[in-house]
Amino acid sequence: MSEASPVKAYALHAAVITLLFVLSFLLPAYYHGLLARIMLLAVFAMGYNMLFGYVGLLSLGHAMFFAAGLYGAGLAVIHLGWSVPLAFLGGIACGAALALAIGLLALRTTGVAFMIVTMMFAQVFYLVVLYFATWTGGDQGMVVPQPARVLAFGATSLDLTDPTVRYMTALALFSVVLLITLAIVRSRYGRVLVAIRENEERTKMLGYNTFSNKLAAVVVSGTICAASGAAYALLFGYVGSSFASVQYSILPLLWVLLGGAATTLGPLVGTLFMYYVTDVTSGYTSAYLLIVGIALIALVLFFPKGILGSLRQRWLGWLP
Repeated sequence: MSEASPVKAYALHAAVITLLFVLSFLLPAYYHGLLARIMLLAVFAMGYNMLFGYVGLLSLGHAMFFAAGLYGAGLAVIHLGWSVPLAFLGGIACGAALALAIGLLALRTTGVAFMIVTMMFAQVFYLVVLYFATWTGGDQGMVVPQPARVLAFGATSLDLTDPTVRYMTALALFSVVLLITLAIVRSRYGRVLVAIRENEERTKMLGYNTFSNKLAAVVVSGTICAASGAAYALLFGYVGSSFASVQYSILPLLWVLLGGAATTLGPLVGTLFMYYVTDVTSGYTSAYLLIVGIALIALVLFFPKGILGSLRQRWLGWLP
């Protein structure tokens, strides 16, 4: 890595954030809602990438962290009458606590066993959501009332149902998480995570406690996913069991693989690609999934390490 690489990396990330900010003034209202949703789900994928891309742990249970934040924030507003900031922090706390508990248990396994254990925990979480339908709304889910989704600051207030406010709030969360992720992966801790991914036994021989480092990565990953879920509940006003299903654990894996695992901007690129290909093709044909499938196969053939991963390998070695 050259001395200019950190400057290039931070300049690129600042440019992406600036571009998303400028787009809010250029795009029609329809794209405001779509891009806000994409940014929140990209945060979800960033949390997943922290564990899968940088530590090399394949999890099929990250939907429970997203749903923990979703239900933690949504139910706190609906049943407890909490304000938006408290509900958001409560959702994050739920995801962090769940990630710590799951990490302590699941990290006793490795490889395929870790994948299966995380999937089973996620399925248990999903069934719990369905069982306590009186509180969670079960299959139908629950709507967060509009008056509860207002941030009050004395005489002024911000209505999170307003498309512009929603977009800017999603952008703020995305920007903060993106910069935090960049700082982590460029830090000494981030390099330890990569070392664990490449050769855990050798990392142990160097004196590092790999279990505690992996546990910290699980907690960070789960906390980021929970922040995405909490923001989703408050910005879009809905909590539902579908967000806790196994499908929602597979989606961030797909987005990360498409954009490029172990790249900080890969989750955004993968999420953006999937959403827009699906949105555009569904407007022309009912067989849009066939076109999406062909596009995915082409990406795998020509960009085996994902879009940004392959660009980094071939031309842009400074990409974080």
